[in-house]
This record gives sequence, structure tokens and C-alpha cells, in this order.
Amino acid sequence: MSVREQKLATTPVWPEVAAAMTPYLTHHWGNPSSGHAFGRPCGAAIVQARAAVAELIGAEPSEICFTGCGSESDNFAIVGALEMEEARRRGAGGAALPRPHVVASNIEHPAVELCIEALCAAGRLDATYVPVDEEGLVSAEAVAAATTEQTFLVSVMHSNNEVGSVQPVRQIADAVRALRPSVLVHTDAAQSIGKVDVDTRALGVDLLTLVGHKFGAPKGIAALYIRSGLALPRMIHGGGQESGRRAGTECTPMVVALGTAAAIARAEAAPLREHMRRTRDALESALVERLPAGSTRVNGPADASRRLPNTLSIGLRDVRAAELLETLSERLAASAGAACHANAASVSAVLRALRVPPEFAVGTLRLSTGRHTTLEEVALAADLIAEEARRQWGQGDGAAGKVSDSGPS
Repeated sequence: MSVREQKLATTPVWPEVAAAMTPYLTHHWGNPSSGHAFGRPCGAAIVQARAAVAELIGAEPSEICFTGCGSESDNFAIVGALEMEEARRRGAGGAALPRPHVVASNIEHPAVELCIEALCAAGRLDATYVPVDEEGLVSAEAVAAATTEQTFLVSVMHSNNEVGSVQPVRQIADAVRALRPSVLVHTDAAQSIGKVDVDTRALGVDLLTLVGHKFGAPKGIAALYIRSGLALPRMIHGGGQESGRRAGTECTPMVVALGTAAAIARAEAAPLREHMRRTRDALESALVERLPAGSTRVNGPADASRRLPNTLSIGLRDVRAAELLETLSERLAASAGAACHANAASVSAVLRALRVPPEFAVGTLRLSTGRHTTLEEVALAADLIAEEARRQWGQGDGAAGKVSDSGPS
């Protein structure tokens, strides 16, 4: 049996989702914008899916814009907000003003970080990155304090994709708006949907990213929540699809898949969350029990309520996680917190931001459970990982050996 203890990078397509989208691949093939008999069922299916996605996050259907992936949604939010600010400045005759300014945390997804960096390199904006603490949490007060008179956007992810820390987004929105009411707030909630409650009104955000393949839909479908009244410029020019925001014929089967996954995530929210928490906690306990005392370190918030219920970032002292996963690649699906190249270890930016000690950072595994994870799989995963860790230490059941802080030799 193989074990897939990695549901953060992606999830399997849920069977109900595959069943719901299949008729729109094989039978209902019409253009959803067409008014004839072939197009109408597709158009109606998209309306229904949009409503399901909106209901999942406490939004209105008109506030949901379908996109092709989370990276597209993040880029749309950031570039669109910047173009709004640039247009405002042109209208106010503000050419001589300092560049627009954005604030983000220092553990954002590359889709946010690199989009901001590209705009900085083009001379279109300046950015401030607010550091997180050793649990991977950012302070709302620190985010607000980092804003300036030129700040137009704050972008802080809802939960982190490596350690699962859930950020205080509502407090951030409140703190920022108390100081600068006109600043927009964006959150990338890709990892949170289907795992914790996400409500756009309760969060107080203007823009929110969600991604289908993180909660049971296929890759290639996502959405951006755009608060009603926010005139985000169109991203793709052409037809009038997505309320004129994103031209291009919608892919009906993919949209149906996202809507179906959203409906399931909403209907099963409580039991799904409890199942993920139970299997995640079992995995953590099994690893700690199988390995010597002091050889493991859980990264992220100590308070489990501030961590995604499915996420376990665990460091194994003086273990080379990349090597471990390569050895187990046919039986275990997971990821490492460090990549090894020519006898040197490159630790992820997130683990560096959390100041994880090198002897644990190089041995960090990113593990996660999902809707269909079983306790049998959890036990097998723990056995495989513990066995390989002991092999690296060169001991059948003894304490860990020592690897220098500079990385594996």
C-alpha cells in the first residue's frame, strides 16, 4: 500500500466531483454563453456552481470570478488593485507622488511574493514584508504599523502552505482600516477552504483567493472573491464573461467541479474538519512515539486552534528529509522543508522565517491528511518515516546521530 500524506500540494479529485463534471465533458458540450438548447444547460450549471462557491465563503454570486488557478487569482488581485490605485492617482494629478506601497507577510506564497517583486522591479510599487514570529504568525499591529500614506493594499495569506499557521486576518483588516480606511485587504485562502471556516464578511476582506484542487476539485479551476462595489480592472480583454472581468469561454466541467466541491466542503465542514484533525494528531503521535525523545520538533503554532487541522510540519533532528522522501518516493507522498544540492541544504524561506534550528529544518517533513485518509495509512506512514530516519542515523533503535548545522554531508 502506498501512502499519500500530502494534501497541501494538491488533493485527489473527490468521486462526487468527478461524477458531477463528467456529463459536461461527454454530453452537455454547448457554449455556456449561448441561448440555444445546447448552451442553456451549461449556463445554468455555471450559475449554480457560482452560487455554491459564494455560499461556501459567505459571499454573493456576483462577487465570484472564476479563474484558472490560485496564482492567477493572486496576480489578478494584486495587479488589479495596483491599476485601480494608478488610475486614482492619474485622476487626482498625483504623478509626483511616491510609488504606491503594498504590505505583505514574509511567508506569502510565491504567487503573491513574486508578483509583488516583479512590480517592484518594474518601478510600479514599493513593498514592506512584515516578519512572522517563531510560530509562523504575524501581528495585526505590526502589519498596520508597516502601512504608509502610499499604501493601497495589504496581502496576508489566511493560512500558510507549509506549517499551517492560521493568520489573524480579521484583526489585520480592523487594525489597518482603523489607521488607513482606504487600504484594500487581500488574503490567499487557498489552503484554508474546506479545512476551517472562511467567511468573507467575517474576515472583512476585499479580495480572497480560493483554489479548487486544494479541496477535491481538479487542477485548473480557482476563483477570486471581489467585494461588491470594487471595480477591479478586467484581467483579460475579449468577451464579456465573468461580468466583463475575465474574457474567455468558461470551462463548464471545471466550474461544475469547483461548485460541487464547494457544496461538499460546506455540507461536511464539521465532520471533515474533525476527521482531518484526528488523523493528523494520530500521525504526529505515532511519529513521536516511534522516534527517540528530543528527535522531533513540530513547527508552527503550539495552539492547535491556530493551525490547520490537517497539517503537520515536523522536523526530525539531523535527518536529511529530501533523501528520506527520495528513498520512500514509491510508497510515501510528502514534501521536505529543505532541498539538498551537492552536499548542501537549502532551507525553505518559511522555515527560515520561523527561525527553525538548522538541525531540524533540514529534516522537516510537510505532511497532511485529507477527506479519505485512514488511520491505517497514518500508521504505515509513521512506520516508513521512522524506519528511514533510523537508517540515516545508522542505528536500529538508538538516539539520533549528529549532523552539522550547515547541512548534511
